[in-house]
Amino acid sequence: MSTADPRQLVEDARRGGYAVGAFNMHNDETTQALLQAAERAQAPVFLQVGRAIIPHMGLRKALEMTRRNAEESSARYVIHLDHGSYAEVIEAIRLGFDSVMYDGAHLPFEENIRTTRRIVEIAHEFGLPVEAELGRIPDADEPVDWAAYYTDVAEAERFVAETGVDTLAISVGVVHGVPLAEPAPLAVERIREIRAVVPVPLVLHGASGVPDDDVRTAVANGVHKLNADTDLRKAFRQGIESTWAQGDRQLEEAMQRGRELMTEATIAKMRLYGCAGAADPSAVEAPHELAAATR
Repeated sequence: MSTADPRQLVEDARRGGYAVGAFNMHNDETTQALLQAAERAQAPVFLQVGRAIIPHMGLRKALEMTRRNAEESSARYVIHLDHGSYAEVIEAIRLGFDSVMYDGAHLPFEENIRTTRRIVEIAHEFGLPVEAELGRIPDADEPVDWAAYYTDVAEAERFVAETGVDTLAISVGVVHGVPLAEPAPLAVERIREIRAVVPVPLVLHGASGVPDDDVRTAVANGVHKLNADTDLRKAFRQGIESTWAQGDRQLEEAMQRGRELMTEATIAKMRLYGCAGAADPSAVEAPHELAAATR
């Protein structure tokens, strides 16, 4: 199947009451795992070029690798730049990415608005949607005063109105990575408050390690794109380590097992997010039973 319209994927999710999964690739095998999962689960998928692969491979080669694998797949997919700097977003637009995320969350609020607005102007000229982030998302097990990290509701309303972004990633208790300690519960009321004043779909990064019930509640309250990476990388690593634990094995055999376990882990995410079976948008006629059950 050819690349999908990223705006339509997220709008289908909003209309259907589920979240579309967005996952990072790291090599051919992990790319294939995501595509095979999407095929088997009949789910749409965002294939994300993320922070780890860019210094390792570069944007152009990462895109070429992803596109080569995706064009051999029947999955309904989008190739998306995740957490791009200003320069990386401009390069991604030139290279032909389907969707981009500009991450100016580390900047002062006014500068974040200014630079994001310019990115939106450029990307929209090429027909690309833009995701942006507001609030701070810490690394797992980093000491956190959540009051200083949560996305501010009034700032979210102003940010979306003044930048024209298509989706907004928010901070409501998620972390990058999987915490060793018990994760903090998501700030569901903050999600509801932001959804009430922001007209675009909401995104949660750092969905690895978030309890299933919290994921379902987030989806039921307006989150329609969920990013996860760490849980899937752990599954791939488990496949490699379990193969090598048997004694000397070929690298290809270990990576094949890693791909198998990552595929299964990705399918489990897609089922949890409610997007399994949603690759055909015409099949989505009413809010997904997963979201409806948690309202």
